[in-house]
Amino acid sequence: MLNSETKRKIDTARQILVGKIPDPKAQVEQITTALVYKFMDDMDKEAQELGGEARFFTDGFSQYSWTKLMDNRLSGQEKLDLYVEAITSMQNNPHIPQLFRDIFKGAFLPFRDPRTLTMFLKEINEFEYDHSENLGNAFEYLLSVLGSQGDAGQFRTPRHIIDFIVEVVAPKKNDTILDPACGTAGFLISAYKHILKTNSLDYKPEDEKEEDKIKLGETATETVIEEKKSYNGDLLTPDDRKKLTQNITGYDISPDMVKLALVNLYLHGFTDPKIHEYDTLSSDKRWDEMYDIILANPPFMTPKGGISPHKRFSIQAKRSEVLFVDYIAEHLTIKGKAGIIVPEGIIFQSANAYKNLRKNLIENWGLYAVVSLPGGVFQPYSGVKTSILLLDREFAKRTDEILFVKVENDGFDLGAQRRKIEKNDLPDALKALNQWKKDFVIASEVEGSLAFAVSKEKIAENGEYNLTGDRYRKIVDYSNAKWPMVELGEVCEILDSKRKPITKGERKSGIYPYYGATGILDYVQDYIFDEKLVLIGEDGAKWDRGDKTAFIATGKYWVNNHAHVLRPNRSKILDELLVEIINSMDLKTYISGITVPKLNQVNLKSIKIPLPPLEVQEQIVAEIEQYQKVIDGAKQVVENWKPSFRIDPDWPMVKLGEVCEIFGGGTPSRSKEEFWNGNIPWITSKYFTDDHKISGFENISEKGLKNSSSKIAPKGSTIIITRVSVGKFAYADQDYAINQDLTALVPKEKTIKSKYLLLISSTIADKIEKEAVGIGVKGVTRDFVIKQKIPLPSTQIQEQIVAGIQEEQKAVEECKKLAEIMKQKIEAKISEVWSYEA
Repeated sequence: MLNSETKRKIDTARQILVGKIPDPKAQVEQITTALVYKFMDDMDKEAQELGGEARFFTDGFSQYSWTKLMDNRLSGQEKLDLYVEAITSMQNNPHIPQLFRDIFKGAFLPFRDPRTLTMFLKEINEFEYDHSENLGNAFEYLLSVLGSQGDAGQFRTPRHIIDFIVEVVAPKKNDTILDPACGTAGFLISAYKHILKTNSLDYKPEDEKEEDKIKLGETATETVIEEKKSYNGDLLTPDDRKKLTQNITGYDISPDMVKLALVNLYLHGFTDPKIHEYDTLSSDKRWDEMYDIILANPPFMTPKGGISPHKRFSIQAKRSEVLFVDYIAEHLTIKGKAGIIVPEGIIFQSANAYKNLRKNLIENWGLYAVVSLPGGVFQPYSGVKTSILLLDREFAKRTDEILFVKVENDGFDLGAQRRKIEKNDLPDALKALNQWKKDFVIASEVEGSLAFAVSKEKIAENGEYNLTGDRYRKIVDYSNAKWPMVELGEVCEILDSKRKPITKGERKSGIYPYYGATGILDYVQDYIFDEKLVLIGEDGAKWDRGDKTAFIATGKYWVNNHAHVLRPNRSKILDELLVEIINSMDLKTYISGITVPKLNQVNLKSIKIPLPPLEVQEQIVAEIEQYQKVIDGAKQVVENWKPSFRIDPDWPMVKLGEVCEIFGGGTPSRSKEEFWNGNIPWITSKYFTDDHKISGFENISEKGLKNSSSKIAPKGSTIIITRVSVGKFAYADQDYAINQDLTALVPKEKTIKSKYLLLISSTIADKIEKEAVGIGVKGVTRDFVIKQKIPLPSTQIQEQIVAGIQEEQKAVEECKKLAEIMKQKIEAKISEVWSYEA
């Protein structure tokens, strides 16, 4: 697991470089070169400490050792000259393995500013080589900054999607494993870790839930570092380990990717990684190499004019995505298995190459399941819609059906930051796939909604072999609906032709709302519409059940071309009920488009909705409006309430250090396994919630506590973030060891009560946020906290203040509950509209 300090070092190194090297990929290359340089010197020192000799910086290359580079007697210019000479010469160093020579091949420094280099090297100097997986996880975090590789159509695969595929494919210790477009080796490392896990004494598969198998960070990027538990593979013999690393292979056409993959595997314990610079599609040099497991997210894009493949492919095509899937399928052993991420074209395109590929996948190559992924899994790099093809040559022969699984939420929102959300279908998808492979049964709780099976005969019947799951879903039977069903086009006039977009640069600020797919985007000087209408997101919206896809616009306003504009026939349907009905639906079956998902006008008009009589509609709307008024009132209370109390000017003002014991913490060394996984909860700033609670922790041991600067903040303390993510604070509901970014305020109970201290801490946190200083990493000193003055009434008055605030908090919580009850009543009322006759 990656600690916040190591993450900070990586972020700081990038921030130092960004002024000279704005390209993230170039930043990663410079950091990689410097890290490997530093680690070679660390290994030399380790060898010398054990009585051996330096291996890397010896003979004519001893002058380039990192230790000599960091000599404070060198001027900035001398350091720059030495560094440039060292990295350009290292590929010719006969004392280093070929792996390291490959890493330094073509290395150069693209700037010549001594000050920037000195700052950068100082940050790199903070890293130390060890033999744990910590450096590997740190390097994966560094690689997570890589985005789209432009015209190649390569996108970094999110770690949780990689882990999901690996869990389904489930490689074993003796399997040969390949990724033919390996990029930075994410699939290969995940497969390696999976094998270590399943060959560890402390691995208990019966205790592991599906949701524990796919680890999620606060964002999709940070998921690479959120490992709940590390396994050491202690059931593997030395021969097993050697064979395992020899059995894992990667190809990539890009020398830059090969270099990064080599470093990544090396830092995960591979002494001689098998990564080859190889054109998988145009060269047949390795065509005869077969593998038990193939995992890949191959490039989606095809160069202009197409690929020029060799002649050994079964499918004659020039599209890279077709050829890669062909390659993978043809290079599996008799019992081989594969997991492949593919663009939607593979799923439904009607060109002969695509149809022939799908036919072969179903009839000859072991396709047994298709997992549809949400359209934004590759955000912020691409909104391209993708699916996962799962192949198992042995298993597929035992069934005449294909399993379709639809993942609508992967645990993260679809914004650029891809932040963690509650909705996550991956655990249920994993459960469905595992159950299917076990006994050809779909778990009842996900059947129909998330997973269903279709016969191969049905898929093949029109010769298209279309793998779009939704087309095979059973059509909803409305024949016994309580109210007649009508298409939206029958009860609404579509006014889309009147819409007009205005670019941001052309907009002139004014008083009229400017609407887009999700609501008001801006205010402009003119308007198009001057009436009450219903807007429904066309693209750039969300179409899940419960999302506010539809909304009402009133008065004078402008609408761009990302929202449909509807004028309901009010003699048939009321605007308010139409909006509620649309927002209660899952509209994704009406969505088309691969790169940009879209609710086009044809599909919009075809949406079927129930149509109660007008007088019934009026009753429903009146009831819903009453519920909504209660919700709005409750929200006002919740959003505007803040704990506050009157400060008597006669109360003495005292320094915090006079009434609290104040101290910071630290982080035990990650390289010492015995310092971790003990029984002491240890926290960092990432576990602080917005409502001043602590959610989650890691565990350290007694030895880890004694051999680090970490200290225990006892139950009842207030803990404030004083470094990096300043401005938050939390109440310690139990004893916690803390890291160096946190400061504990332990109240002297005879003078200040713990809950009063928590209340007054909001003013202290505000001051810390305003006064924090630093370049890159902001914070305040502990002395700053100690000297902060707070009002200190008697303990009796403190208790009265806390009691009053707690009563207010109870009222606020009741408002939250009331709003939730009213929301459920609205949902129940709309469900009645959709109900069926008995």
